[in-house]
Amino acid sequence: MRISESQIRQVNHQIDALRSADNFYGKKLKEAGVTGITTPEEFESLPFSEKSDLRGAYPLGLMTPPEEKIVRIHSSSGTTGLPVIIPYTAKDVEDWAIMFARCYEFAGITNKDRIQITPGYGLWTAGIGFQAGAERLGAMVIPMGPGNTEKQLQMMQDMESTVLCSTSSYALLLSEEIEKRGIKDKIKLKKGVIGSERWSEKMRARIAESLGIELYDIYGLTEIYGPGIGINCPYNTGMHYWDDYLYIEIIDPKTLKPVPDGEFGEIVITTLVKEGAPLIRYRTHDLSRIIPGECPCGSRFPRLDTIMGRTDDMMKIKGVNVFPSQIEEILQKFPEVSSEYQIRISHLDGKDTMRIYVETNGSVNFLELADRIAAKVKSAIGFTPLVKVVENGLLPRSEKKTKRVIDERYD
Repeated sequence: MRISESQIRQVNHQIDALRSADNFYGKKLKEAGVTGITTPEEFESLPFSEKSDLRGAYPLGLMTPPEEKIVRIHSSSGTTGLPVIIPYTAKDVEDWAIMFARCYEFAGITNKDRIQITPGYGLWTAGIGFQAGAERLGAMVIPMGPGNTEKQLQMMQDMESTVLCSTSSYALLLSEEIEKRGIKDKIKLKKGVIGSERWSEKMRARIAESLGIELYDIYGLTEIYGPGIGINCPYNTGMHYWDDYLYIEIIDPKTLKPVPDGEFGEIVITTLVKEGAPLIRYRTHDLSRIIPGECPCGSRFPRLDTIMGRTDDMMKIKGVNVFPSQIEEILQKFPEVSSEYQIRISHLDGKDTMRIYVETNGSVNFLELADRIAAKVKSAIGFTPLVKVVENGLLPRSEKKTKRVIDERYD
């Protein structure tokens, strides 16, 4: 899906704004001699922007309009290096709320719903984005924020919440707590809007079955407004994204050239109307594909497939490149194991070791299951990991994102 003439006009408006601001990307454009584009080929020759560029612009080097137009900042949730500070104008805040309300509508959520929001508020974009979209929709917001599971479950029952907004990790934790306490009949949830981390089909099925709800994947990142730039519809054939606000291309992360629709690669996003910190050809490092054809729901909005992982997720072990998604795919073939797993990589006695921890119930032979999993992993990636099977519930749960890969070689 190549960039359209109307989108090219919008990009040219952004180019003018960035050159005038003379910020990091404005300087890149000037160095490349770019004053505007007229064709898709010219667009595809524009320089990329990267997270390292954004960090280098700390604190307000991304600000494009005059400061008096900036009404808010948000920051990435990364824990290493300088944070990325994204300025927003009033129009940016409104546009984000419009997109988010559209997400709720695609999930069949209405102003009669009661939406319990568990992601964090503050500098992080999550909580406030979920709230602004719900308020624009006219729904009742229960702005819980993260943690305090006891209070979450109490409010869920007393307020008869119908929609849960959370990370997949916290949705799993809540579902397990509801089962333990035997209060499922007191929970009125119908839908879950889940974002912020990749999750497996096994985890999705487990949460949906445990809570008895429909689940929707929401997509977004702080650099590009935040969550709410895309969501799957009830047909669950990919996430619709809002191409009146964003242009998305998929590139080969090695050649950096766009790939045809239907092929997997790295998501690159251009903001078409963002004012505070417009980005052109921003490399997200998320891996997915544009799904060709029309969705059975009839929407004109294009679709992204499930996020398969990140280009920087790759682990090099014993000279072999391994992605967590490869291990996840193997584990999904074992009905005895739960959706939870943990990978630990260490360096001992001059060699790398990969340990995989998985959960199962007490009715299976732990050693025999570990051997079968190890054999499957070896056939897929070429070396044998150490597999440790533990009882359900023993691996850590998180109220935010679950850390599934721990590389101890660099501790």
